[in-house]
Amino acid sequence: MSLKQKLLYKISRNVVRLYAYFLLNMDIHWHAPLPEGPVLIASNHPSTSDPFYIMVLSRRPVSIMMIESPFRIPVFGSLLHHAGHIPVIPANKHAALDSAHQQLRTGHTVAIFPEGNHSPREGGYLPPRSGAARLALLSGAAVVPVGIYLDRKRSVHITTHIAGRRTVGYWHLKGKYSMTVGQSMHFEGNAEDNAHVYSISKVIMDKIRALARESQVRAEATDGK
Repeated sequence: MSLKQKLLYKISRNVVRLYAYFLLNMDIHWHAPLPEGPVLIASNHPSTSDPFYIMVLSRRPVSIMMIESPFRIPVFGSLLHHAGHIPVIPANKHAALDSAHQQLRTGHTVAIFPEGNHSPREGGYLPPRSGAARLALLSGAAVVPVGIYLDRKRSVHITTHIAGRRTVGYWHLKGKYSMTVGQSMHFEGNAEDNAHVYSISKVIMDKIRALARESQVRAEATDGK
């Protein structure tokens, strides 16, 4: 990453940390610290806010893979680009994976949401897509699973029209936000072997689910305290 990208990431992370300190009851439990070297953070995706809050986990710059909509917002989108984040364009997902792979190959950290979209509003998870597994196999990066829990009823439903397109967001702006960071995992094998990729995708998502359940148990144990 360039010096400008590192500086923008540092500023944006500090803004998120201040927001979390004053307006969120953010709770993070670590099974292990983030390892050295290239890291692929893989998390569930219960709210639109997740790509921003996940920055709190790393002092090192993180290139976050997120849907392209925020990148089309004037000024804000330019800041996201300059900070090194990666837009995921539905019609050209390979471009996002190529950018993420390049970041990992050069020793950087990337965050991805294997579900590919928000988790269902009624609860549960979407089936994992193959991107996280393929990136892990192609780059050799350590995969760090993260399980997020929040009270979905407290998320604010916001519909916007960006560049003529309707976008629905579920923003978690206040209240408890729990994350559990798991032990890093390493995978080997052929990224073109679809059966192998599918099995790894399932392993990663199963671990994320277990960690999200830990976050939920912890959050519910402290309700009202």
